[in-house]
Amino acid sequence: MNNFPAASFIIVSYLAGAIPFGLIFGKTMGGVDVRTVGSGNIGATNVLRGAGKTAALVTLFADALKGFIPALLAARIFSDDTVTALCGIAAVVGHNFPVYLRFKGGKGVATSFGVVLAVAPWTGLACLLAWAAAAAVWRYSSLAALIAFALYPLLTFAFHGDSRPLSLLSLFIFGLMYFRHRGNIQRLVAGTEPKIGQKQ
Repeated sequence: MNNFPAASFIIVSYLAGAIPFGLIFGKTMGGVDVRTVGSGNIGATNVLRGAGKTAALVTLFADALKGFIPALLAARIFSDDTVTALCGIAAVVGHNFPVYLRFKGGKGVATSFGVVLAVAPWTGLACLLAWAAAAAVWRYSSLAALIAFALYPLLTFAFHGDSRPLSLLSLFIFGLMYFRHRGNIQRLVAGTEPKIGQKQ
């Protein structure tokens, strides 16, 4: 493996992950700067609150792709779990801390799902089903994400425990997810967290 193209691809993964699709589609499709409404987050949940369902769905899909494509291409090009994991991490970090927005980004749920689906499709599908079930029952997007990404490292260690890079990737995404949702966790405990589609 040539280290230079691998390093370059990790940087490109970050820059792709940093593209603020929520801000772009919120403005172009809803005429709203989503940073000024609801939670101020650029993710699909806040786009739904501020710009409507269509903008939110497009944002969700685009945010997932910017995690899925870099991780998938890295796996195909380099055939190295370490490079793949680093590219996945870079994409998620890009969404959470985008250079284009002075490092103030989203919480990385859709982008993280994209990465998981690329590196471990069946694990990603299981996590998506867990998210959907939790969202349907409790109607809290944040709680659904927390449940889904708590499941992610458990499944990874069960089925991909022989790959140290993929195991560490799962722990990184799990840890960052809970760190970025610490405010949501406080509101869930206090009973003040808004439900899906509810104005904040």
